[in-house]
Amino acid sequence: MDAQGRGRAEHIDPADQWVLNPETGEYELRLTPSPPQSPVPPPRGRRAAPDAQAPARAPAPDREVPPQRRRRAAPEEPPGRRGRRRPAKKSKTKKVLLWTGGTMAFVVLAAGVGGYLYIQHLNDNITSVSDDGASTGGFSKDKAINILLMGTDKRTGSGNEGYGDKNSAGHADTTILLHVSKDRSNATALSIPRDLIVDVPDCPTEQADGSMKTIPGSTGVRFNTSLGQSGRTPSCTMRTVTELTGIKPDNFMVADFNAVKTLTTAVNGVEVCLAKDIDDKDSHLKLPAGKHTIQGEDALAFVRTRHSVGFGGDLSRIELQQQFLSALMRKLKSNDTLTSPTKMVKLAEAGTKALTVDSQLDSIGKLKDLGLELGKLDTKNLTFTTVPVQDNPAEKVKATVVLKEAQAAQVFDMISNDVSFTEVKQQKKKEAAAVAARLKGTQSEPGEVRVRILNGGAADGSASRELLYLQNDAGVTKSENAGDAPAEVARTTLEYAPDQAAQARRLAEILGLSGAAMKPGESVTNSQGLPTMTLTLGKDFKGAGVKLDAASAKLPDDVQKSTADKVECAK
Repeated sequence: MDAQGRGRAEHIDPADQWVLNPETGEYELRLTPSPPQSPVPPPRGRRAAPDAQAPARAPAPDREVPPQRRRRAAPEEPPGRRGRRRPAKKSKTKKVLLWTGGTMAFVVLAAGVGGYLYIQHLNDNITSVSDDGASTGGFSKDKAINILLMGTDKRTGSGNEGYGDKNSAGHADTTILLHVSKDRSNATALSIPRDLIVDVPDCPTEQADGSMKTIPGSTGVRFNTSLGQSGRTPSCTMRTVTELTGIKPDNFMVADFNAVKTLTTAVNGVEVCLAKDIDDKDSHLKLPAGKHTIQGEDALAFVRTRHSVGFGGDLSRIELQQQFLSALMRKLKSNDTLTSPTKMVKLAEAGTKALTVDSQLDSIGKLKDLGLELGKLDTKNLTFTTVPVQDNPAEKVKATVVLKEAQAAQVFDMISNDVSFTEVKQQKKKEAAAVAARLKGTQSEPGEVRVRILNGGAADGSASRELLYLQNDAGVTKSENAGDAPAEVARTTLEYAPDQAAQARRLAEILGLSGAAMKPGESVTNSQGLPTMTLTLGKDFKGAGVKLDAASAKLPDDVQKSTADKVECAK
């Protein structure tokens, strides 16, 4: 018997106590007089989220239950308007987004005004572990969001005996870096192959007794060994992703096999499509070609199948998992899920039990805030893609893959710079016009331009070579080399004060900078104590005198991608 049913003779589904009020469009908690109920016990050693609302309590048996207040009668409508009603406001509950898939769980909850019944209970379901300083410290509402989603091959719970490695400590079997744009107009889900050869860095890791231990890194190993191997925790996978992509995740979420089974069952299954019959003895999936609604064991078998699709490897399985994620997201964003209190409660229970999150996401309140941000996404602007890789040339029998350096660098660069993989407006028209206007107006003479140059990720010696070009060939004599930037950046930028706009426009023309690369801000003083602009050469710097175009970034043609709004059949 669950917490809601303790002390009662019969079980009552929590969702049945939430009733849609047709006048407001909101779900309201309706409790009928009943024998006293024991409230859900608070989590041991933990407090409920600060923004959580405590569950409603039934009245004590010795107290008279007050009658319900009568609603004030609505004023009589004037003649000729009878029968017309003001449309109900859209329910805030529809802002909820619950999203998960593959062999990992990604569940975010956003409640309406009333909140959920079992906030303390749901908080207690969530397991959290330290990020060991590997994250940015948590997502921010006013910045782009990067969430690392991990699914492990750890076998826990009944019914999972036939899957995975019997002795596995839980490796990074499925890993997706989810990037959500700053303006929330688009997102990219980047799959990282488990057999990709990477360097795993040293990982400071909190131990069970609270002490810290640095787990030595490894070079030239499979990506999936960044979790579970040698006592590595999710924070080590986070460090490995940063090492690989240059992108530091804000948070992580981890789940095992049970997540797919419980969450697909909670929404009564998701629809997938197969281009051919599949009978995979290893994954236990047996389905004919065509569309199918799968849940539970079939859903888990689907996301673990690889031998019967594509080339029979992990890359083929990744495509299946991306199809599954797209289907699950469409189902979770559909009205029959978001407007069903029963499904919402089941998802809340299943999702919070399936998750292991970092210590920055250890409450329903924090997950709710993340959910509200993700709820702004449109499925047509969520792109699934995979890190560009090729067979490892060092192997005779192909078992691992290595990066396609040029294509992978472009993909990482686009994500780092918040560039959409789909054609969406990244900014509002007003903001876009302001960016374009930075290039319009008068320009200073080259000899009046004062700038210092920093190397923010370009090849060694780039700042010196660019300085020589500016002074000797472009006539920008008031320029100097200021050394290395505090941190590496992907794209070259020019920061200037408002009264330096004319200088900035001249330098932008010389360098080929777009308006987006021009950053209005503050000036600094140069070695002579005079105000100067700051030019930071990023990884996109192509060489002294070579013009840049920061707006030209696009996904390489040979990089596979799909969007969450489309149904694609696995081949």
